[in-house]
Amino acid sequence: MKHTYFLTGYPGFLASNLVKQLLHDHQQDIKQIYLLVLPSLQNTATQEIIRLAKNNGHDPGMFSIVTGDITKPTLALDHDINREIQESVTHVFHLAAVYDLAVPKDIAYQVNVDGTENINNWVKTLGNLERYTYFSTAYVAGMREGKIYEDELVAGQSFKNHYEETKYHAEVLVEDLKQSVPTTIIRPGIVKGHSKTGETSKFDGIYFMLNLLDHISFLPFTPYMSDGKPEGNFVPSDYVLRATSYLAITPAGKGKTYHLTDPNPYTMHELQKILAEAYLGKTPKGTIPVSWVKSSLSAAPVRKWLQVELEAMDYFTINASFDCSSAVADLEGSGIVCPDLKDTVEPMVEFYRKYRHDRSKHIQIN
Repeated sequence: MKHTYFLTGYPGFLASNLVKQLLHDHQQDIKQIYLLVLPSLQNTATQEIIRLAKNNGHDPGMFSIVTGDITKPTLALDHDINREIQESVTHVFHLAAVYDLAVPKDIAYQVNVDGTENINNWVKTLGNLERYTYFSTAYVAGMREGKIYEDELVAGQSFKNHYEETKYHAEVLVEDLKQSVPTTIIRPGIVKGHSKTGETSKFDGIYFMLNLLDHISFLPFTPYMSDGKPEGNFVPSDYVLRATSYLAITPAGKGKTYHLTDPNPYTMHELQKILAEAYLGKTPKGTIPVSWVKSSLSAAPVRKWLQVELEAMDYFTINASFDCSSAVADLEGSGIVCPDLKDTVEPMVEFYRKYRHDRSKHIQIN
């Protein structure tokens, strides 16, 4: 029996590339792929699908772009289309979310929490569902420190920003479905560009460090920010996508939560050295406190000039370590492993050099 997939979050970077990964891994088993898009993105999504089908020899007829909105009941789907989907979809991938660390609370709750609740309610109406895969984040751990395990979620934690908090509340809702819906929860670390090409759609996450280095390159020396003891858990997008494509389909993934994190992460201190040497050819010297950097970034003109979000500095101070034993165990034998970050730095830096002046690659800093 061939499967029918339904994805939210298209044509975002992760959803678009997950479609390509699923086709690469499971094309012979796929009958149809439904892509939920906002009405304002319908033309963009249509053009992207046309290019995807043409460039990879896929039948355009296997893709169905449907307009809707996860923040609305029944996802604002057309009644007839909704009924068609409910009777045919076997696998749902929910990626739509607001990922910005500086997102306002009301928008984060509307999209990340209310949107996920609407998806959950809709998923329960599907007659042939084999798997519901929800894209969360390892940082639902919030400000917890120490070892964080994949089977842990509710621990009375507080949060560094509204993104973390709303993804936590959304995951709590999805976790409750596990008793009645075959569910897989994916918790990536901080996603960066492709391990081999360096390609990424946005310069956020680890790229904030490159933005900072780029703007202070005129200084006679580059300082470290704090002692940098916390781990920096950055994972390439291709690892996350390959692992998701595998774990969302394999029977072992049913009812599981996975940390798609680096099993051998570098500390933030080590990462600053690696990036400074790769990008500037300089080894950092001296140390400035994170509190001083945060104070400077509290001024909007400084944030905008450096292209660094204030909220990103909190990841230099929370000492959490993400255990990914379940993911590693269930990926064993698949050939899917998280590469050493050092081996991915050169293509990442080269891609950044090429596109650092492309404003569309930078997120809007307020």
